[in-house]
Amino acid sequence: MDPGWTRRVLVVEDQAALRALTRELFEQRGFAVRSAGSPIEALAVFDEFDPDVLVADIDLGARPDGAELAAILRARAPHLGVVFLSSYPRAAAGAQPFGLADAVFLSKSAIGSADDLVAAVEGALGGASEAVSGAAAGDAGVDSGGSVLGSLTRHQLRVLSMVARGWSNEQIAEQSGAGLRAVERSVSRIFERLGVSGDRGVNARVTAAAQYLAEFGPAR
Repeated sequence: MDPGWTRRVLVVEDQAALRALTRELFEQRGFAVRSAGSPIEALAVFDEFDPDVLVADIDLGARPDGAELAAILRARAPHLGVVFLSSYPRAAAGAQPFGLADAVFLSKSAIGSADDLVAAVEGALGGASEAVSGAAAGDAGVDSGGSVLGSLTRHQLRVLSMVARGWSNEQIAEQSGAGLRAVERSVSRIFERLGVSGDRGVNARVTAAAQYLAEFGPAR
C-alpha cells in the first residue's frame, strides 16, 4: 500500500457484530474505516468521509437496500469502488452485480480469510479507477509511445502533465472538475506505475514530472 495514500473504506452492515468485525479487519490492514448500520446513516457519513470504496450488504433491513445505496453513492462519486458482501447467491446479482459497472460481489459464505476481503476491495478500487480513466481518456491527446510512460492511461498522462506544470492536487481538481480525493488517487496510482513511490528519499512528484518533461518537453 502506498504510504502517501491511505485507502478509505465505508462499511455498511446492519448486523452489529459483523459490522464491528469487518471494520476491525480493515483497520488492521491499514485502511481508514467508517461504518454505518443503516443506509440513512451511510448517506450521512458519506460526504464527510469521502470513501474510496463502499463495502455493503444487500439486505440492510431498510430502503434503500445495498444495491440502491451503491447506485446513489456511485452517482455522487463515479470513482467509488463497490463491494457487495452478502448472503445472497452470486447468481442473484447478475453478471454485472446489480447493474453496477466494476462492482465486486463476495458471498459471506465464500470468505476463507481476511485476504479474500482485502482482495475484493483492491479489485473494486482497480476497476473503478480504470472506468473513470476510460471515461476521461478522450481529452488527453498525448501518445507515450514505448517509453516508461506507456504504462499510464491517457487520463493519467493528462494528470501527469498538470503535475509537470507544478500544479498542486487542489489546482488539478479545480481545473479538471474532479474531486480532490479522485485526483489524489490518480496521482498516487501514477507514482506507483512509474515506480517512484514508497522511497522517502525520492520526491515522487518531482521525479514523475521530470520523466514527463524528458519525454514530451515543457507541459503546455
